[in-house]
Amino acid sequence: MSTAIKILNGAFGRVALLDMNRPLVTHAHHHCHVLIKAWGGNTYFHARGRLNPLTEDTAVLINAWEPHSYAHPCADAPQSVILALYIEPAWLAQLQGCLNASAHPQFFLRPCVEISPRTRQLADRLVQTMLHTDEVSESWLADALFDLLLTVIEPFSRWTDMRGASVPLLPESSDRRIRKAVTLMQSELDSDIDSVASRCGLSRAHFYSLFRDEVGLTPNVYANVLRMESAIRHLTKSSDALCDVSYQLGFSAPGHFTRFFRQHLGIAPSDFRRTVRNVGLQESASSSHS
Repeated sequence: MSTAIKILNGAFGRVALLDMNRPLVTHAHHHCHVLIKAWGGNTYFHARGRLNPLTEDTAVLINAWEPHSYAHPCADAPQSVILALYIEPAWLAQLQGCLNASAHPQFFLRPCVEISPRTRQLADRLVQTMLHTDEVSESWLADALFDLLLTVIEPFSRWTDMRGASVPLLPESSDRRIRKAVTLMQSELDSDIDSVASRCGLSRAHFYSLFRDEVGLTPNVYANVLRMESAIRHLTKSSDALCDVSYQLGFSAPGHFTRFFRQHLGIAPSDFRRTVRNVGLQESASSSHS
């Protein structure tokens, strides 16, 4: 079973040390997403139509809203401990204005890159600090994350080409029916996809095809992104019981919520809440509920 070793949450987004031994379903994030192996066996992420190796010498770079999945080699393969960065583009833009481009779905040029010795050094330092420091200071973490991110952003992204470009914070569409669908899905997390299609005046088949072409994700993956982000907000910023969270998100039973969460992050929501630490945030989730 996959486990979370440590998760730090703050204005920067999230940083997680995840011990993975099971695959994840196709999913996406609004974040600038960087994956680096901490230790353990080599492994793979599926993105842009191919398997991308995650090794001691490579990183996997995932753009905002880019569908991807974790593909653990096989059931008896060794576990892989992954340093996963889910970075808020708005936070990066506050530190360096041109990095608002990190929200662009074509920010990173390719999904798998060979990392420099400097990247490896900074990633290892962050991993060791997460493992051996109970309370990581916000200022140290901000500097550590920014320094690490620059070592992959500068050589492997289009940030210089995108200076001054308008960057959408949400998936955009030129089709009014898809814009309506996105609005409905954002406001009604438990909405049925077929019902959304009907309310937008589209058949199911036409809706799925048009949504994927316009947004870059299937309607189901986009709906799951919204549910996961809402779930993580609840788990990090409230002490609501997990059964209450599951019903608020539209799940018919807490077990369905747990299975959904595990399929997308590899761990149960109770493990996430127990492991996550808020850095620089006044509100913290209680770990007394499970």
